[in-house]
Amino acid sequence: MKNKTLYVVSDSVGETAELVVKAAISQFSGASAHTAVRRIPYVEDKETIAEVVNYASTDHSIICFTLVVPELRHYLIQEAEKKGVPYHDIMGPLIDQMEISYGKKAKYEPGRVRKLDEDYFKKVEAIEFAVKYDDGRDPRGILKADIILVGVSRTSKTPLSQYLAHKRFKVANVPIVPEVEPPEELFMVPPEKCIGLKISPEKLNNIRRERLKSLGLNDKAIYANIERIKEELTYFENIISRIGCHVIDVSNKAVEETANTIQNMMISKS
Repeated sequence: MKNKTLYVVSDSVGETAELVVKAAISQFSGASAHTAVRRIPYVEDKETIAEVVNYASTDHSIICFTLVVPELRHYLIQEAEKKGVPYHDIMGPLIDQMEISYGKKAKYEPGRVRKLDEDYFKKVEAIEFAVKYDDGRDPRGILKADIILVGVSRTSKTPLSQYLAHKRFKVANVPIVPEVEPPEELFMVPPEKCIGLKISPEKLNNIRRERLKSLGLNDKAIYANIERIKEELTYFENIISRIGCHVIDVSNKAVEETANTIQNMMISKS
């Protein structure tokens, strides 16, 4: 078998096209050892395309490509046909068919798959961050966070952290307890990063009593005592005053509603 070269041309990284080409080569016994795959990534101009077509014409190669920009795609096809170079458009025909099926035009933006991948990994990173720095577990997270939620127990700090993490915000949350001095890091970050979660004593009393019942515990415990709750909330107000941050009353808000409010606040500040 003669040695051959296959050129893989892409206006992005070209990894997908290279994998497709190598998968096709693997269907021919011994072809892998005699075939060199040359990837030409980030092609943005006609000069590079013309150069690749000339190379392919000289050594009788095949050009496989994923060019989503129509102008570059059509130019490569035109030049390849002019010089008698075999070519295969990996993505173009599928995009054309999808436009017919969806009844709408494609974006024709190179590298969108990679952008989607990066978005996914940012989300995973944010979720892992929220878990690691949940409930004041490690105060060092306060300095790294995009958002710091501050509140007494049962003000939805954890579910809010997870919800916002899915929006790619790195969130740490800090529980406020009268007997425990908040971590010093809480007073070192810009106040606009902190959000105080306020709640009415009556609402918190109901939530905590239901929580104790669900655990099979006595709902008259100090955790759900109204006087104790008022003491906690007074301490919370003092801490929030020291921080000087924005406060959201979550007494009658769903987690989604509070999260959207926080997200809008952060976007408006950026």
